[in-house]
Amino acid sequence: MNEIDLEDLQRRMDGALTALAKDFQGLRTGRASTQLLDSILVQAYGASMPITQVATVSVPEPRLLTVQVWDKDNTKVVEKSIRESNLGLNPQTDGQLLRIPLPDLSEERRQELSKVAAKYSENAKIAVRNIRRDGMDQSKKMEKSGDIGQDERHLYDEEIQSITDSYVGKIDDLLSTKEEEIMQV
Repeated sequence: MNEIDLEDLQRRMDGALTALAKDFQGLRTGRASTQLLDSILVQAYGASMPITQVATVSVPEPRLLTVQVWDKDNTKVVEKSIRESNLGLNPQTDGQLLRIPLPDLSEERRQELSKVAAKYSENAKIAVRNIRRDGMDQSKKMEKSGDIGQDERHLYDEEIQSITDSYVGKIDDLLSTKEEEIMQV
């Protein structure tokens, strides 16, 4: 091994970016979206499973979600999971159908959601920095073992830092877009 796989580092950083985008989808803005409930886990059939494995989530209106629970016995469990999800949602049960109206977000709740978004983006940055550290450690080991020279190592380190800076910028962009979306009245 006499080369650092920069593509692998980028692929791993892409993974952190993808995870952040998925986390952001679960943050509620003013509009209904089926992804809003993706992070909710339901205790059903003796296991913890995503809500999409026990029900169909749909958006019949811009400010309304519906959850059609497939098994009548799971209706209460699904309702409880949604209530306890910290999304500020209050489902109304009608047989096996849960209607979830999306209330207007208060200014306080918007600021709270912005803080959560900032926390998600900070976690993504930590993941990217950990990947950078792995790459830097790799280049140090290669220099130590004589696979590459000091100049080559510095070039690798600069390239790794450049890739890292690019991904941190992308994370900041995603965060600012999400904050605008949350603060939009």
